[in-house]
Amino acid sequence: MIKKGSILSLFIAILFPLIGYWMVQRYSKDAVHMPPHYFYDSVGTTTKRGKTVSDTLWHKVRNINLINQFGKKVSLNDLSGKIIVLDFFFTHCPTICPGMTRSMKKLQVSYEKNPEIVQFISISVDPEHDSVPQLRQFADRFNINHDNWWFVTGDKKDIYDFALNEIKASIADTEVDTAFIHTENFFLLDTNRVVRGWYNGFDTLKQAQLARDIPTLMLEKDKKSPSIFREFIPILPVIFFGIGLTILAVTLLNRNKKQKNASTNI
Repeated sequence: MIKKGSILSLFIAILFPLIGYWMVQRYSKDAVHMPPHYFYDSVGTTTKRGKTVSDTLWHKVRNINLINQFGKKVSLNDLSGKIIVLDFFFTHCPTICPGMTRSMKKLQVSYEKNPEIVQFISISVDPEHDSVPQLRQFADRFNINHDNWWFVTGDKKDIYDFALNEIKASIADTEVDTAFIHTENFFLLDTNRVVRGWYNGFDTLKQAQLARDIPTLMLEKDKKSPSIFREFIPILPVIFFGIGLTILAVTLLNRNKKQKNASTNI
């Protein structure tokens, strides 16, 4: 006959791990708010463990070849593993560009101890007039760190195609003139070169959000190479149940052993 104490032990051994699992699932689900994805190339479905789930192919910004303020050829492919923050400017801009650069400078300073995390890029929308010396002179006006901030020029058609079709600048800023791109937005790209947000360079709240979103993206796991632990998440209830039964079995064996020892000593 099963004793009430054994039933209670079994109940506790099973219930506590399940409660722990539920609490982890319940309170950690929204603990970190990741910047959303904005543009996708296709949406399909895949089957995982017998279940049909949606599979979105997010738009990955293509590579672009440019020339920086030192006359060096650079490209986005050179920035593997880095978060990218970029904007569009031109050196003789009399209005928003100096203010945008000051805002970007503040952002760069906030990451001066971790320059390997993020790369800043300012792309000239008037490459016909923005020569390499002018880019360097403009950058030096703001005493920027050249190591992780490129001021770049290149082929105008390529730059405009990149801005409109890859970064989607005219969607982020519906008032932008597609013939001469002049937007107040900074654009945030994750390590997979997927657009994760745009932020007004003159809005202090938006800039603060951008400063928070950069390290948050570094915490994001690549779904194409999931951790070993993630593979065990769907079977955690079974694992916890097994742990509970093991604890119960050990408890009962110890109790029986003590009872036998007591009987032997009588």
